[in-house]
Amino acid sequence: MAVKIKLTRLGSKKHPFYRVVAANDETARDGRPLEFLGYYNPMTQPHQVKLDAENIKKWLARGAQPTDTVRALLSKHLNAAEQA
Repeated sequence: MAVKIKLTRLGSKKHPFYRVVAANDETARDGRPLEFLGYYNPMTQPHQVKLDAENIKKWLARGAQPTDTVRALLSKHLNAAEQA
């Protein structure tokens, strides 16, 4: 069973809020995750992103595959955190 690092949608209509989670690839978008890894709020300026880099690296080492959107968030925000 493969594990994906993906977004689950929260918030109300037209005001999305996303959690970054590790979940089985067969689990529904808002299904039960294996672990909560952070959040992404696109409604604020600038966008709020909080990621648990240690746990994300642990899941990636175990073979978890990020979705395209999560891969973009990780590359943008984890690289910025490492340079700071």
